[in-house]
Amino acid sequence: MLKLFQYNWQVRDEWFNWCAKISVDELQCTRVGGRGSILRNLFHIVDVEQAWIRGLKGKTEFHYNFNDYPSLKSIRELSIKCRPEVEEYIQNWSNDIENHKLDEFTYGEVIHHVIAHEIHHIGQLSIWAREMGAVPVSSNLIGRGIYDR
Repeated sequence: MLKLFQYNWQVRDEWFNWCAKISVDELQCTRVGGRGSILRNLFHIVDVEQAWIRGLKGKTEFHYNFNDYPSLKSIRELSIKCRPEVEEYIQNWSNDIENHKLDEFTYGEVIHHVIAHEIHHIGQLSIWAREMGAVPVSSNLIGRGIYDR
């Protein structure tokens, strides 16, 4: 599990760096699909990840308000703020809890959904980048050094 989260975080950080070179207008531009804009997609990825992990930890699910994080910088800071709690949980993941239930879902379903959810939304960013005539961040898992750690 940890390797796939590390992959997602590495790609996410690369997208933050990619976005830093793009105009604010492009980041906020309304687009078809996803959450409707590059910034909203990035925010949604961060928010959903932390909310599901909070649920798995037995905490009250909490969602941040996009209006409180209107810039690339603020969304990146939110990602940095939320990651330690997620990372700690994932580092302590045990297959023994995979079949435990969170409402009507198993922990295993939820954790796999969180991984796939980010990959899905990152794919939308790649499409939008191409529509802008830009080269997207590579989403290739191979060659990232994640499995060398």
